[in-house]
Amino acid sequence: AAAPAPAPAATDLGEGGLSLAFPADSAHIPDSAHADLSALAARLSKDPNLMISLQAYAAGTEDTEGHARRLSLSRALAVRSVLIDLGVHSTRIEVRALGNKVPSGSPDRVDVAVQRR
Repeated sequence: AAAPAPAPAATDLGEGGLSLAFPADSAHIPDSAHADLSALAARLSKDPNLMISLQAYAAGTEDTEGHARRLSLSRALAVRSVLIDLGVHSTRIEVRALGNKVPSGSPDRVDVAVQRR
């Protein structure tokens, strides 16, 4: 069987949200995702009523649940840090580290949802 194609760095989730793919066992944001995060920060700077919810996931089993939660938290904090560096105030970013509690799709990702306050 052929290896699956690598996931794109960011997938549009609609409503201005996106899903950022991460390499397995890494909290390093792919360089290709920075343009999407910059566009998101610009959108937030134009509308003070918007906020962001980060839902971070990581692959893991019951035995590695703690590691998956820590890795997902590291990923969420990495995304949060980039957004703060781009001018988004920390109070507008909610972080949820969900570890291996993945509802569907790739476990190695951070979903970024844009919401109205």
